[in-house]
Amino acid sequence: MISSMKIYQVDAFTNETFKGNPAAVCPLEEWISDDLMQHIAEENNVSETVFFVNKNTQFELRWFTPTCEVDLCGHATLAAAHIIFTELNYKESVLEFSSKSGVLTVEKNEDWYTLNFPSEAIEEIETPQILKDALNTPILKTFKGIWKLLVVLENEAIIKNLTPNFSKLTELEAPGIIVTSKGNEVDFVSRFFAPKIGINEDPVTGSAHTLLIPFWAKKLNNNNLIAIQLSKRTGYLKCNYLNERVEISGQAITFLKGELII
Repeated sequence: MISSMKIYQVDAFTNETFKGNPAAVCPLEEWISDDLMQHIAEENNVSETVFFVNKNTQFELRWFTPTCEVDLCGHATLAAAHIIFTELNYKESVLEFSSKSGVLTVEKNEDWYTLNFPSEAIEEIETPQILKDALNTPILKTFKGIWKLLVVLENEAIIKNLTPNFSKLTELEAPGIIVTSKGNEVDFVSRFFAPKIGINEDPVTGSAHTLLIPFWAKKLNNNNLIAIQLSKRTGYLKCNYLNERVEISGQAITFLKGELII
């Protein structure tokens, strides 16, 4: 039984403390039980806690919200990479993770990290009445991904001022809801809600951009995009569409270093 383990907290997709999206990062020498990882994530009470084990050529990676394990998380992957490069003194410029979403790479270039993730296909659907009621604003179009809905709204002001009914959002089959529009000063903006998995609003969501980047690249006829996630904390992302893959670049800053006593 582990008696202690290192823990870090990193603000991802920002270079300022108290901005971006906080993730807890737990390096492990070997895997601990799923129950213990879930308890740690619940106790940390940030949107994601990421655990990894160094397997020489790759790092095995898993992500937990306070209520469940998820298959992909961008900001926590960025946070884990930041700790591996800055605290564990990883010497190469590119590191490789194995995960439930396959092999993911992160390249470090000065203080920027570029995540290479699989892109996600979407299909247009009729907007559910529950979604209309929950957002209470005109919806231009709704698309469905694997477990997220991508909802197109009219403009950035509507995105910024949106106050969803989170209780109603939990009634939707899809646990994740992305709202997006063209940006005023960047290519596109978004927000992300997932109350069904214990996250009313996620401040900056890398995995949401695996849908957003292909959508906006095709709509704007531009593969290189700049995005802002308009949560209260805000996050800034550089995006590149590569057809079957996407690149999502951001910065990160360490907020906390500590030790868990278990």
